[in-house]
Amino acid sequence: MRQYQQALRVKTQGKALHKITSKIESYVAESGIRTGLCIVFVRHSSASLIIQENADPDVLLDLENFMKKLVPEDGRSYIHSAEGPDDMPAHIRSVLTHTSEQIPIANGRLVLGTWQGIYLWEHRQRSHQREIVVHISGE
Repeated sequence: MRQYQQALRVKTQGKALHKITSKIESYVAESGIRTGLCIVFVRHSSASLIIQENADPDVLLDLENFMKKLVPEDGRSYIHSAEGPDDMPAHIRSVLTHTSEQIPIANGRLVLGTWQGIYLWEHRQRSHQREIVVHISGE
């Protein structure tokens, strides 16, 4: 079994979803692995990864609006606020989503559905430099 690993750095511009599918696909191609598994892991506790609809941007907007209602940033609901009122809500949002995703590889390509994309979800208000580790294994 072969292994391949890369670090992807994404500069976010505050709370938003950032599509990273094409970059992950390029790492799979670089790896030369035809059949295997791609593990994507974000090295932060206030951002997350999701696989979601990539055709209609309204889906992403609805997800963001739903998360705002589910985990409010009111500044009064949480004890932990060391980095501001969006700090603890960002941690909760990352717990409710994922810090890693696993995608099978077949014929040298990610086995994503037709309308699926991979996104980094920044949960903080201000800009951050996020690091995502992409680990690919297989034959």
